[in-house]
Amino acid sequence: MIEIVRKLRDSATFMNKKNIIDCIEIDRDAVFLDCGCDDGEWTSRIIKKGVFRVKNCYGIEIVDERARLAEKKGFKVVRTDLNKSLPFKDNFFDIVHINQVIEHLFDTHKFLNEVFRVTKKGGYIVISTENLASWHNIFSLLFGYQPFSLTNISQVYFGIGNPMTPHYKEKMSNPKSWQHIRVFAYRGLIEHIGEIGFEIEKVMGAGYYPLNFISKYDPRHSAFLTLKARKLRK
Repeated sequence: MIEIVRKLRDSATFMNKKNIIDCIEIDRDAVFLDCGCDDGEWTSRIIKKGVFRVKNCYGIEIVDERARLAEKKGFKVVRTDLNKSLPFKDNFFDIVHINQVIEHLFDTHKFLNEVFRVTKKGGYIVISTENLASWHNIFSLLFGYQPFSLTNISQVYFGIGNPMTPHYKEKMSNPKSWQHIRVFAYRGLIEHIGEIGFEIEKVMGAGYYPLNFISKYDPRHSAFLTLKARKLRK
């Protein structure tokens, strides 16, 4: 059963990345920021889709080893904690990409305010995260289990509280920054981004276990949410 869950999640992750790519506009001169760029592999795919100049592409990564790998791909990588203020000027970026990051942060309001500050007027953000209201999370709660999206909360094990999670009681080898702190449902994420001042342009879902294709029609209960939102005022 765990292997089935793993395959369904892999399929949903693939769909979610496609949704992100679909949100990216082609703009060779755009200044791009990837919040939580990891080793830069996924960042490279986004840059290719948008035909961005590598010299205009920035990343933020807290794990030094991963940051070094991203730098080898030509990105300007800043090592910092996204819970802190972003070390960039106001109105600096045309595009800010935030994939599987916001759920790891303690103060999401401060983070989004910082993202708003560094985004140019007319620029946009693409943000993706797990959906607390997905059916597999809801059914986990019915059984008294931890929602799948909130199983990585331990410093000892990668996943606890849900024996169906693929990493249940595997020894933790990742940094504390990988733990989930806040997980949003559909409406909460939309309203949180909207209250900062961004205008929502697109909301997409990915993953709908076991029938992942349905997420296109019911993002409210999909495994992943992806939003594209634009800054229309300073």
